[in-house]
Amino acid sequence: MSEKSVIDEAKQISLAIELITLGARLQVLQTETQISRRRLINLYKEIHGESPPKGMLPFSTDWYVTWLPNIHSSLFYNTYLYLRRNPARSRMQAVVNAYRLYLEQVPLQDDGKPVLTLTRAWMLIRFFESEMMQLSKCTRCAGKFVSHAYTLDQDFVCGICQPPSRAGKTRKAARARARTERSS
Repeated sequence: MSEKSVIDEAKQISLAIELITLGARLQVLQTETQISRRRLINLYKEIHGESPPKGMLPFSTDWYVTWLPNIHSSLFYNTYLYLRRNPARSRMQAVVNAYRLYLEQVPLQDDGKPVLTLTRAWMLIRFFESEMMQLSKCTRCAGKFVSHAYTLDQDFVCGICQPPSRAGKTRKAARARARTERSS
């Protein structure tokens, strides 16, 4: 009979705490740790003071290829790939570190949340692992951007080099510009 290692259990709890703090959903925690669902729920309640959100995880590759989410997803995924070059770093360490770097570099939205949540970032990694997504190289800036797998990308132009005509022209963007002009 194998005994549970106290050190391994402490590492699992530490990872769970870090993921919960960054906003991971319960399904992510259950997949990436060996901690029971009941203990994860209790841990979540202890950290956030409320039960974890219910419902299914977002499961659509389409979200990642729309204009703004694509830019954020591409930034995160390229950072993740760079961090994975270090063989001593585990997959989840790379996800957490890449997500922390992403949060340091991007402004939060008006609601105080980032465009890319940790759960969506984790799903993106899973989509790449299951070969549902790929990186396409922009023919103008040579940056690598998230796209659907098997997309014909020989003439690919990213959303930064060629933003859609309505990019930044939403009511929310207009309100943000008006606030900026008033405060100046």
